[in-house]
Amino acid sequence: MTSDGQSVFDLSPAEKLQLVEDLWEDLAATPEAIPVHDWQKAELARRRTNLQRQPAAVLAWEEVQRRVRARHGG
Repeated sequence: MTSDGQSVFDLSPAEKLQLVEDLWEDLAATPEAIPVHDWQKAELARRRTNLQRQPAAVLAWEEVQRRVRARHGG
């Protein structure tokens, strides 16, 4: 709830998006404060291993965007 008693669920979609953006920027300012769990570390290690084994399987960000747009429009 906000100081005026309004819930975040009462915000407009634009206000909610702004709130999420503000929260994300705040968290990104101190990444060392965000805990990384063992399962997340294991998943990152698995992905790194896969990347080293199959570097050709990686897609450039532009290619990912092109494929998404082709599939979903845009």
